[in-house]
Amino acid sequence: ESKFAYGLPGSIDPIQEFDPFGFADGATLAQMKGYRESETTHGRVAMLALVGFLVTEAPVKFHPLFEMGKNDIGPAIRHLDEVRAVVPSFFEILAVSIGLAEVFRALKGWESPGGDTGRVLKDDYFPGDIGFDPFGLKPDNAEDFAAMSTKELQNGRVAMLAVAGFIAQELINGKEIFVSAGLVPDTFDPSSLPVQF
Repeated sequence: ESKFAYGLPGSIDPIQEFDPFGFADGATLAQMKGYRESETTHGRVAMLALVGFLVTEAPVKFHPLFEMGKNDIGPAIRHLDEVRAVVPSFFEILAVSIGLAEVFRALKGWESPGGDTGRVLKDDYFPGDIGFDPFGLKPDNAEDFAAMSTKELQNGRVAMLAVAGFIAQELINGKEIFVSAGLVPDTFDPSSLPVQF
């Protein structure tokens, strides 16, 4: 209990025990586990979003939902408009898929509502460890698992900042990331999109 954040993974050099807003101060173990669960989950989503930004925009232009061919659909923040035009039921399918994933996560790590424990997460549940490891990467011992969890948290933190920056940049100038960086030419025609702003 005397360790920062109850000794949960996430603290790393060069700035150990970094908590500028004081979330860890006075937090119970259950609250701290909840914070780590949220941070891990949001970090995973941000890492996927980061990959999505980079591979669906110029110069790569790969999109798993439709053939782009010579069609330039511009910045990633506008891609869902095109997806909706090509697959009208996409958002309903997405909502059901996310709902199923969240139900699985809740059943794995969260206490049943109305229980008398007063806890949100189960005692034997480690934040972020939902048992999904198709490639067998999860270490067997606690020390290696903590190191891997710290790396995942750090990468997730950087991804959250990067995605926030990407979104802000694309909202400000309407240009793709690599176009704004001057690495590829700007060939996007906004009038080609199904939804105009």
